[in-house]
Amino acid sequence: MFLSPRSAHQKVGLSMLIDPLPEKNTKSGNSSTILRHRTFRQTTHFVCFLLRQGKWPELIYFARTKQSLVSQKAAQAIMLPKFDPTDQKACLSLLEDVTTNVKQIQDSVLEAILSRNAHTEYLSGFLNGQADKKSFKKNVPVVTYEDIKPYIDRIANGEPSDLICDRPISVLLTSSGTSGGVPKLIPLTTEELEQRISFASLYRPLLYKYIEGIRERKSFMLYFVTRESETASGILVRTMITCVLKSVTPANSFIWDQSQISPHAITTCSDTTQSMYCQLLCGLLQRDNVGRLGAPFASSFLKIIKFLEDHWPEFCSNIRTGCLSDWITDPQCVSGIGKFLTAPNPELASLIEQECSQTSWEAIVKRLWPKAKCIEAIVTGTMAQYNPLLEFYSGGLPVISTFYGSSECFFGLNLNPLSKPNEVSYTIIPCMAYFEFLEVEKDYESGHDPAENPVVVDLVDVKIGHDYEPVVTTFAGLYRYRLGDVLRVTGFYNNAPQFHFVGRQKVVLSIDMDKTYDEDLLKAVTNASLLLEPHDLMLMDFTSRVDSSSYPGHYVLYWELGRKVKDAKLELDQNVLEECCFTIEESLDAVYRKGRKNDKNIGPLEIKVVKPGAFDKLMNFFLSRGSSVSQYKTPRSVTNEEALKILEANVVSEFLSQKTPSWELHELHSSR
Repeated sequence: MFLSPRSAHQKVGLSMLIDPLPEKNTKSGNSSTILRHRTFRQTTHFVCFLLRQGKWPELIYFARTKQSLVSQKAAQAIMLPKFDPTDQKACLSLLEDVTTNVKQIQDSVLEAILSRNAHTEYLSGFLNGQADKKSFKKNVPVVTYEDIKPYIDRIANGEPSDLICDRPISVLLTSSGTSGGVPKLIPLTTEELEQRISFASLYRPLLYKYIEGIRERKSFMLYFVTRESETASGILVRTMITCVLKSVTPANSFIWDQSQISPHAITTCSDTTQSMYCQLLCGLLQRDNVGRLGAPFASSFLKIIKFLEDHWPEFCSNIRTGCLSDWITDPQCVSGIGKFLTAPNPELASLIEQECSQTSWEAIVKRLWPKAKCIEAIVTGTMAQYNPLLEFYSGGLPVISTFYGSSECFFGLNLNPLSKPNEVSYTIIPCMAYFEFLEVEKDYESGHDPAENPVVVDLVDVKIGHDYEPVVTTFAGLYRYRLGDVLRVTGFYNNAPQFHFVGRQKVVLSIDMDKTYDEDLLKAVTNASLLLEPHDLMLMDFTSRVDSSSYPGHYVLYWELGRKVKDAKLELDQNVLEECCFTIEESLDAVYRKGRKNDKNIGPLEIKVVKPGAFDKLMNFFLSRGSSVSQYKTPRSVTNEEALKILEANVVSEFLSQKTPSWELHELHSSR
C-alpha cells in the first residue's frame, strides 16, 4: 500500500549477504548445516523451509542469532520473517507458510512479547514474574485506550519507554479514533515500523499474480504528509502514512522515483494543495505509463477526483504552455515537476480537455489513464459507502482493497485482489501481533445487545459466521487492547482465519477519518436542542445517517419536533434550525471539525425535520423484524434502506449548517 517492493526493501536496509552462522544443536536436530546459508534469497527459502517443516526451535534460534538476517533488535521472536519483496515466488511461499502454521506462530509471538516486556511497569503489575500464556490470559485485563492512556501520557511527558515496552518508542501515531474528542496516541517503535513496511510490500506479488501486465508500468498512488508535532519529551507525533513517507531518505528516494509516477519530493511536500496539484499533473503528463492508481482510502481518492474536476482547465493550460502555474511555489514541488513539464505539449492538453469537458464524468479514470489495470483504495468498513461513486468514475476498473490495518497494528491481507468490494475478506497474518477476539452479538439497527458475558478466544478458535472484536497484544507495548472494530469470520485460508470488516463498535457516523460515537452524537444534539427551548419547541426523537450521494459526504440528522403547548401549530424558524446544525458541528470532535474546516472532506451538516409520529413508524418497522418492544431503542444511525424510506417519506423541512466549525492544529495533539 505504501511503498513499492524495492522501496520497502531498501528502507529496511536488508543485506543481500549474511555472515556464516555458528553451528548449533537444537532439540529438533542438528542445524549446523542448514543454518549456513549466505545469500538473501537462499535465506528466504530457508526460513520458508523451516516454517513448512514446523521446525520452530531452529527458526527461533535462527531469528535470535546475532549474525542472522533478522537482527537481534528486530526479532528475538517470530515476527514477520525478512524476505526479498522482489522475489514473487518466495513471497507467495512465505504467505503459504505463515498461514499454515498459525497456532505455532501465535504461541511463539506471545512468548517473545512476554519474554521481552514482562519486566515493564505495566505488565509486571499483573504477571508477578509469571511470563507464560496461562498467566497472561488469566491476569492481564482486556483494556481500552482509556486504560493505557495514563502510561502513554507519561511517556509523552518524558518518562522512559520501558513503562510499557523494552524498545524505545520512536513515534506516537495519531489514530483516527478519538478519546474524548482528542485523537489517540499509539506507540510505535522503529522495529514495528520496519515490520509494517515489510508487511505492506507482501502485497505486490499478489497483484503481479492476479493482474497481468501491471508490473510493466509505474504506480500512481497519491499520498500526502500531514503536519506533525512533538510531545514535551521530543517524541514525534505523526500519522502512519506520514511516518512511512518520511522514512524514505534522500539516499534511497531514487528507488521510490523509479517505481512511482510522482517523485518522492512532491509526495512529501507539506502543502497538501500544492502536492495534490503537482501529483495529478505528474500523472497526466505520464498518463500512458500509469499501471495502477489510487489513494489510501476511497474517500481520499474521490477527493482527488473532485480536485481534478475543479482544476482540469488549469492543468491543460500548464501542459499546453509547458509552464507551471505561478501559485505553485514550494521548492520540492517546483523541482519535482520540472523533470516532467519540460516543453509545451498542446496535443496532450487537447486530449485531456476533450475528456474532461464532456457532460458526464463517468469512466473519467479509465479515459484519462487508459493503460491502468486497477484502482487501489480501502473500500471496506465506512469506506463502502463510496463504492457507487468509485464505480461511476472508474469505468469498470477493478477496485482493490489491499489490506486491513490500523494505527495500533497491521492485521491481514486481501489474498483475492479481484474480489468485489462488498465481498472482500482479509486473511490474518499471524506474525504481526498476538491476536485474540472478543465475541460480539449486536443488532446494530435496533440497538439490541444480548451479549452479556462476552468470551475472548484465540485466533485459531474463531468460528465461521461469528462476529468478533479484535484484541491485540503487540511488540510495541499494547497488551490485550480492544480495537473497537467488528469483524465477521468468512472462512479460512490454510489455517488462518479470514474476516470481513463489518464496522466499528459504537460508531454511528463516519465519512472519512472521522468517527462519531453514540455518546458524542447524543452530547452534540443535546447541546443544540437547548436552542429550541426559547421557542417552545422540544426535540422528541432523532436518528442520523451519512449522505454520500455527492462529494463531500455529510451528516444528516432526522429530528421529530413537538410543541410545549398541545395542538399548537409547529412553526420552524430557519435561523434557529441552521444554528442547531452549526451547534452540533461545533460540539463534535476535533477530527470531524478538521475534516470540515481544514481538509474539506466533510460537507455541512443537515437537519431534516420529520412529521410527528415518524419515529413510531420507524419503531414498528424494527419490531416487525424481530426486535423486542421492551428492549427497543431508537437507533442513533440508520443504514437500512427500508427504514430510510420511512424517514424520507416523512420529511417536511430541511436545513443546512451555514457556518464552518472551529478547529486548531493543537487540538489534535493535546492531552486531556
